[in-house]
Parts: sequence; C-alpha cells; structure tokens
Amino acid sequence: MNKIIALVVAVVIVLFAASSMVFVVDQRHMAVLSSRGDTPPTLLGPGLHVKLPPPLQTVTLVDNRIQSLDAPDEDRFATSDKTELLVNPVIRFRVTDPLKLLAQTKGDVQSLPERLALLSRAALGDAFGQFTLADALAKQQSVADQARGALDKGAASLGVSVVDVQLTRVDFPAEMTDSVFKRMIAAREQIAADERAKGAAEANRIKADALAQQQAVLADGYGQAQTIRGEGDAKAAEIAAEAFGKDPQFYQFYLSMQAYKKTFKPGDLIVVDPNNEFFRFMRSPTGGVTPDAPAASRKH
Repeated sequence: MNKIIALVVAVVIVLFAASSMVFVVDQRHMAVLSSRGDTPPTLLGPGLHVKLPPPLQTVTLVDNRIQSLDAPDEDRFATSDKTELLVNPVIRFRVTDPLKLLAQTKGDVQSLPERLALLSRAALGDAFGQFTLADALAKQQSVADQARGALDKGAASLGVSVVDVQLTRVDFPAEMTDSVFKRMIAAREQIAADERAKGAAEANRIKADALAQQQAVLADGYGQAQTIRGEGDAKAAEIAAEAFGKDPQFYQFYLSMQAYKKTFKPGDLIVVDPNNEFFRFMRSPTGGVTPDAPAASRKH
C-alpha cells in the first residue's frame, strides 16, 4: 500500500515538473525566458517551448498587440495664455522590445500603464503649453500629434512604440466656464465689429466711386447737350436767316406770334394801348403793311 502511494506521488511530481518545463506562446504574445545568475534573458516567439523548472528559469509573457490606455480621470493642462483645460487622452501603444521593457521595469511588466500615464502627462503638458486657448480648441489634432511625438520618444526607452494619441475630451473646469465664455463672446464681438467697420469703409469707398462716376457722366452729358444745343441754335439761326431772306414779312409775323405766346398766359388780364406797335399783327395779318408794299414802307 505504501508503495502504491509513493508511486502515485512520484507520478504527480513528474507530471508537475513536466508541465512547468513545457509552455506554449500564442500569436498574441512574446515570451522572455529568464535564468538565474548572469545569463541574459532570451526572447521567444510563438510556439511550443521547453525550459527548466522554476526557480531555475522563469517565463514572462508580453502582449505584442496594439493596446489602449484610457485614463479614467481627466487631467488639467494649461495653455500658453494660462488657461486651464480638462483633458481625457487615449493612448494606443505597442511593445516592440520586450527585453528592454523587462529590464526597465525590473520584471514588473504590469507597471507599464502607470509609466506611460506619467510620460503622457508630461508630453501633453508641453504640447498644450505651446498653443493659445483658441488654437488648442481649434487644433486639437495638432496638439495630440505633437504630444504623440514627444511621448513616443520617452516610451522608446521602455521598448514601447506609441501608435496614436487621441483627445476624447477637451473642456473647461466648472469654475472657469462662465469667465471663459464671456471672454470668447467679447472676442467674437470685437471680430464682428472689425468686420462691420471694414464693410462700412468699403461701402463708403464704393459710394464715393459711384458718385465720382455719376458726376463724370453728368458732366460729359451736359457738355454733349451744350454742344448739341449750340449746333441746334446755329441751325435755327441759319434757317431763320434763310426764312427772313425769302419772306421778311412772314418772319416778322412768326416772331410776333412767339412773343405773344411767351407774353400772354391763359387767364392773364393785360391793360395796354391797342394801337401799340407790339399788337400790330393782332390788328392785321400783315402787320399793317400791304403785301406788295416796298420793303422800305414795310419797315415803317
């Protein structure tokens, strides 16, 4: 009976030792095999591997996939104009050198998220410090890219590559919201006032140009009208002179009719001597001169 018990115990010990000596690394991980003494650790890829039982050799599995670090609480970062913002970053990273990671963390791979969080705070602090409030809000991706570059340099010492940094929240602290909004409103109102002033100046310039063009057109039109009027007056004088030469009596009659038209208005009451020379064509169509009278008698 004692022999059977001893045999079972021996089998269990052998199986336990065998299970601790054989291990499998899947595609999602890489393994670091560490030995006692000064022997440097060995990096093992996916597959079936054999090792010595602990504590002679130990295996540390390192996830080689892209991982995300999402801080549960927001951090405060100040912009170049001394305005604080609440920021929640999401960091995506991958372990590229497990041996370096194991050496820097002294075998404590689980401390990597905490170390990356510290590096990200420093990188984001420097990045936000180079942007004003307005630029930080408008160019969040630029801030994130700048922080990623700085964080990647710091994480390289841990054997980690930073793939991406995203800012899931960029907001104002509650105690600063009202004052910041008032400042932003005042800034927008100033911009609107500047634009209105520019618009008014442009409108005045356009009106002045239009008035100058109007005056130039009117002056040109007036000059052309005067020229045409002068030409008309000359033509009229020429026609009148020609008519006077052909029939002086008719011309005198025509001039008298024009004078009557300009002198008398409908409803006017004029008291004059009917024998006045001015009314001679009212007394006679010939003006008191016989049609065949000589020219000298017509003048009288």
